[in-house]
Order: sequence, then C-alpha cells, then structure tokens
Amino acid sequence: MKQFEIWWADLPKPAGRQPVLLLTRNSGYVYLTKVIAAEIASTVRDIASEVRLGPAEGLPRECVANCDSLRIVAKTSLTGRAGRLDPKRWIEVKRAVGAALGWRELTDLD
Repeated sequence: MKQFEIWWADLPKPAGRQPVLLLTRNSGYVYLTKVIAAEIASTVRDIASEVRLGPAEGLPRECVANCDSLRIVAKTSLTGRAGRLDPKRWIEVKRAVGAALGWRELTDLD
C-alpha cells in the first residue's frame, strides 16, 4: 500500500464495496492499522474538492475522488489494488484536500 494508490474497500453499510484513494503518508502503512482515504464516487459535481478519475487509474468508469468525504479505513478492509494516480496529478489531490478543509495555502499550490 502506498499514498495515491486506489484500492477496493469493504466499507460499512450503506457504502459497501467501493474504491478509495489512499492519502496516508507512505511510512504509515508499515505500522498503522487504519489509514486515511478519500471515497471515490460516480457522482461528478465539478467542484474544487473533487479529483476526476477513470480507466487510466484502473477504475471501470469515470468518477471522482471526493475529498469532502475523507474517512478512516481499516487496512483489513482494503481488499485489492485497483490502480495508482500518476505522480503528475498528486498536486490535484493536495488542492482538493485544501479546498475541502478550507486551507487556502493548499489550494494555491503550483
């Protein structure tokens, strides 16, 4: 597991099985039992707190990482790797998290 990977997760109801974008720093996956992830949703709202994803990232269709829906996920609920976000796009996630949390210093990153 690594930051910016997309994994399938078995989440509590009503969410159920769905993909998530891992956000925890890479060193944390060694010892943490729970990690931070953004839910991936098929509803696209075209807002600053979303990052568009799709087949290029290993997902079956166009969707978004919704950084308004960050959650703590048990590593045991992560059932399989779907893909990884291209490093050139990591800045998009940082901006989206900044938008979701109202941290302007992250939304202005270059």
